[in-house]
Amino acid sequence: MQRDRFKNMNVSPLKPKILAKQLIHKITPALAKQYGITNSKHVSLGLVTCDMDDALYVALDEATKHADVEVVYAKSFYAGSNHASGPLSGEAIGVIASHDPAEIISGLRALELCLSESAWFYTVEPEKKINFFPHVVSSVGHYLSKIAEVPAGTSLAYLIACPMEAMMGLDAAMKASRVELAKFYGPPTETNFGGGLLSGTLTECEAAAQAFTETIVKISKSPVLTI
Repeated sequence: MQRDRFKNMNVSPLKPKILAKQLIHKITPALAKQYGITNSKHVSLGLVTCDMDDALYVALDEATKHADVEVVYAKSFYAGSNHASGPLSGEAIGVIASHDPAEIISGLRALELCLSESAWFYTVEPEKKINFFPHVVSSVGHYLSKIAEVPAGTSLAYLIACPMEAMMGLDAAMKASRVELAKFYGPPTETNFGGGLLSGTLTECEAAAQAFTETIVKISKSPVLTI
């Protein structure tokens, strides 16, 4: 269970929900090609939709650490879960592939555990209108390591927020810790957010996430700077 690092910072967790989860035992070759599956043995797929995209991406990465699976597709939906195309769409879809359906099941279980015990957004109290993702991955798997272009096992601060808050928060995070900007998500993303992945030691990534959170809370209390 993740200890709540921000419990005294006027924020509360927003837990993600899996909306749909399905297994394809043997994918058709034509569809496998569209997913970009190059390993001919990866014929089994697990598909998941979730109401929080970045939490799902962290959970997909977690699946690669607990099962012999590869993330072959992961996409956010435009405008976010409040404008979903259907009741099971949510904010993002993820697809994992493997040679064995049993590995897919193991991967999906690891994914579910990550979403329930570790990866979630936060909202600023008491209004609960400003939501953000100040997550620290202590050791990335094969998916996020490719996204961030860092070795597997590297620690990452995965920091996402609304556009203004994200840009201010990233700056504060990098000033408060010895981290490198491994991946930048310039706003607007598909869900109209922004942010980045910062790499460094676990301690420095924790400090970055702390500074990011403090900055967002500060902005929420005084959004218009008096000059």
